[in-house]
Amino acid sequence: MKKWTLFLIVIAITIHSQAENGYDLWLRYKKVENPTILATYTKSVTNIIATSTSETIRVSTKELKTGFNGLLNKPIAVSTIIQNGSIIIGQFSSISSLIKQPINIPANDEGYSISTVVVNGKSCTVITGKNDIGVLYGCFQFLRLLQTNQSISALHIQSSPKLKLRLLNHWDNLNRHVERGYAGIALWDWHKLPDYIDQRYIDYARANASIGINGVTVTNVNANAQVLTKPYLEKLKALADVFRPYGIKIFLTARFSAPMELDKFKTADPLNEDVRTWWKNKTEEVYSMIPDFGGYLVKANSEGQPGPQNYNRTHADGANMLADAVASHHGIVIWRAFVYSQDSDDRFKQAYDEFKPLDGQFKNNVLVQVKNGPIDFQPREPFSPLFGAMKKTPLVMEFQITQEYLGQATHLVYEAPLFKETFNAETYANGKSNTVAQVIDGEAFNNELTGMSGVTNIGNDINWTGHLFGQANWYAYGRLAWDLDLSSEQIADEWIRQTFTNESAFIKITKNIMMNSREMLVNYMTPLGLHHIMGNGHHYGPAPWSNTLARPDWNPVYYHKADNNGVGFNRTSTGTNALAQYSKEVAAQYLDSNTCDENYLLWFHHVSWNHPMKSGRNLWNEMCYRYYTAVDQMKEVEKQWAGLEKYIDQERFQHVKMLLGTQRKEAIWWRNACLLYFQTFSKQPIPSTYEQPDRTLEYYKSLRFPFAPGNGG
Repeated sequence: MKKWTLFLIVIAITIHSQAENGYDLWLRYKKVENPTILATYTKSVTNIIATSTSETIRVSTKELKTGFNGLLNKPIAVSTIIQNGSIIIGQFSSISSLIKQPINIPANDEGYSISTVVVNGKSCTVITGKNDIGVLYGCFQFLRLLQTNQSISALHIQSSPKLKLRLLNHWDNLNRHVERGYAGIALWDWHKLPDYIDQRYIDYARANASIGINGVTVTNVNANAQVLTKPYLEKLKALADVFRPYGIKIFLTARFSAPMELDKFKTADPLNEDVRTWWKNKTEEVYSMIPDFGGYLVKANSEGQPGPQNYNRTHADGANMLADAVASHHGIVIWRAFVYSQDSDDRFKQAYDEFKPLDGQFKNNVLVQVKNGPIDFQPREPFSPLFGAMKKTPLVMEFQITQEYLGQATHLVYEAPLFKETFNAETYANGKSNTVAQVIDGEAFNNELTGMSGVTNIGNDINWTGHLFGQANWYAYGRLAWDLDLSSEQIADEWIRQTFTNESAFIKITKNIMMNSREMLVNYMTPLGLHHIMGNGHHYGPAPWSNTLARPDWNPVYYHKADNNGVGFNRTSTGTNALAQYSKEVAAQYLDSNTCDENYLLWFHHVSWNHPMKSGRNLWNEMCYRYYTAVDQMKEVEKQWAGLEKYIDQERFQHVKMLLGTQRKEAIWWRNACLLYFQTFSKQPIPSTYEQPDRTLEYYKSLRFPFAPGNGG
């Protein structure tokens, strides 16, 4: 008979005004503020009943005890006595005879249900799952209900993840430098591992489990082969042991030339039998130490990384070699599609050109990981044309949670609207309505293996993400990986309530700031479809004039192509014809510069500075309007936050206040530098109704940032 893991529960909350440093993330478990709600929760929650001794049930019980102790301000005992409001944890079969009514059944092995039921004549809350991990997820959801002051009197909740793989990619190097990291050095203290287990590793696992993350790649995609050596595998085993009770599998980045670097092979040709045997043996070694090892993530033949093309082999040849190595252990290979070379006339087209012809040639345990847009995590990009084109190959969506191009860790930018914009985009795959979300969740092409990956913004800063509001992007990513249909507003509401307070005035203003933040940033950085005009290398600040690097596609001027006639990248049939990579329905939306969505105008068209816009302004004046309006909005955000001081602790209030001041200054910097530069081509004045730049273009060009964080390493 199939066993079912389950739980029974009841609880309460409060909020303290003492200083907080952000370490607790959204798992603060402060006492419920509302006395009426607190009284209801306290009456309902009495004890936890555990019927299993697994590590996952143990950490579930511990989490509930911690949560109840904080939220209700009273200890909750673990016992075997069923009382009103108990929480039962254990195998379904061990208590099924006690339950007097049907309960919800989760849809898959990681799903959970939360039900109000009668047990031995007593009303209880039951959390069930098909396995212990589902129960753990259900416990976190129940605690979320309490933290957000929701009713727990008659629960009938059933939830299962939409995606099988919900991954975080750490771009962390073995020297603890984090590529594109803005929150300190890497969490993983390799020197002290495997013997010293930092409490941070446990709290990291708790935070990820609370939002449904089930896999992490702990090393950079610009891989170092040393991570595959025995000393590092021992360190990885220690991390895997910490993560396992929380349902998190370790994945490794694999450097394609590892046989040459570690064992002096003369080749890494994926069709060479000795090379294939090396990878099989190495993989067996990994699994002998980490039995639930998830598999390999590979960046190959991109930005100097070695790969199968070095040997005139295809990406499929390389991926399939590794797929064979992990197959007997039910492991997977995730092969990144981020490739570009200087031989193409348009970097936009290269991932499609290399991977579309390989569709159907990958083994069934291979997924291709595709960035949300065709260039590189820009503030706004059209969706990658590979979504909808790869009909025989499952694709992993790759988002960048870390804000490499979104103001890094000094700008408040809530990314959920960016994620949702991508999900909701219509691909018209198979000639009918199919959104990007339907492609990645398997619905469009009946893929069973599905997933999403996020490049993390996590470091060893005390608040984990550098900017306190960066936590919201980690949270939003996980919640959407679980359920693509959640709205940006709902996720923001949850995060604010758990992270700050349930006070309605604070929630309303803060949610409004978050929901408008990404659009505001787009307009003070890259309005109207401008893209990749950040500083070379470090990508900090504006540098649309930059043209000093060896390859054209490494320079901002390549992407905006401003001249005296106009600005923008012509990707229509009279230009690079990148639009032809989309379905005809999608291409039709952008073909005509007069009807193209103006948010993408300069992505697809090179248009005159006098091009008429829907507002009635010409392009130049519309550009000025967007840059200036966004800065004004940023100033208003500062004022709005200043009015929220009474609702939260001083430490976190001041942290955000100071960073908003930095963001305002940098928004002005972006506005002035970009408009002064583009003005040299438009030959038109910045309207006199606007505050004029107080620095010259030469001043902005002279700025240097040799130690900007997150670059190289």
